[in-house]
Amino acid sequence: MKRHSTPIRLSLILACCMLLLGSISVPSSSAQEQPKEKATWFWDTPQIKDSTDEILSFASAHEINTFYLQMNRDVRPEYYKNFIRQATAKHIQVHVLGGSPSWSLATERSRVTTFIDWITDYQASAAPEERFTGIHIDVEPHVLKEWNTDRSSLIYQWQDSIRFLVSGAHKLSLPITADIPFWLHTYKLPDNSMSMSRWLMSEVDAVAIMAYRDQAANIYNLAVPEMTEAAELGKKAIIAVETKASNEGAFITFYEEGSSFMNEQLKLVDAMASRHTSFKGFAIHEYRAWKALVERGN
Repeated sequence: MKRHSTPIRLSLILACCMLLLGSISVPSSSAQEQPKEKATWFWDTPQIKDSTDEILSFASAHEINTFYLQMNRDVRPEYYKNFIRQATAKHIQVHVLGGSPSWSLATERSRVTTFIDWITDYQASAAPEERFTGIHIDVEPHVLKEWNTDRSSLIYQWQDSIRFLVSGAHKLSLPITADIPFWLHTYKLPDNSMSMSRWLMSEVDAVAIMAYRDQAANIYNLAVPEMTEAAELGKKAIIAVETKASNEGAFITFYEEGSSFMNEQLKLVDAMASRHTSFKGFAIHEYRAWKALVERGN
């Protein structure tokens, strides 16, 4: 018996080790981090009626994986379904886009309600592969005259509108992303409890930081404060850049420099921004202007 005890003991140890190793879970490829977002706003929704192939071809050529597609009641749901079905087949997500500065006002709540009701009806009528996978809002109260004449009241109304939109999105089990100017952290809520940007991030699932500049260092530096707040709140931040001509100055947009230069700068921004846990990619404003930039060949 003693001669066999050591081999038996070794066999038992090996068997236990095998069982232990079998119980350790190895992350699957699906559990690994999702690719960074590369999105674009799509405001001219009627184009999807007869230009879907062209739009999705551009998306494939430029590695777009998310469209922010505006809700337009003049475009029949069938066109949305066809576009989203084909985008889904190419692993491109489509978020429904809506918003206006006036959505900040209590008097315009009916427009916000219409937006949520339209999405609710659309999602109910669409097949899984035809449904939106997120909501994207652009509600900028600072554009309104009330920003200078009655800011406290405007901010309270804006908060109510954001809460309404977030509630509607989450009832539909859709994540909601909000556009945010890079400087919003410099403004406080009327009670001085926190910055407007921090409050907005605490409500939504992600923000698109409009860091509209044409040099990598400037883009990154403008986005840092909001990316930092987003990281502290465990929220996602996407850095947005502009391609349309701007009357605010050539430094705002890549319109003058072209798409190749923009791509070079975004690579540099990516290298800098990737140290922030909140950073999840880029959004380019907007499809038509970006496409025109590419077609200019610079």
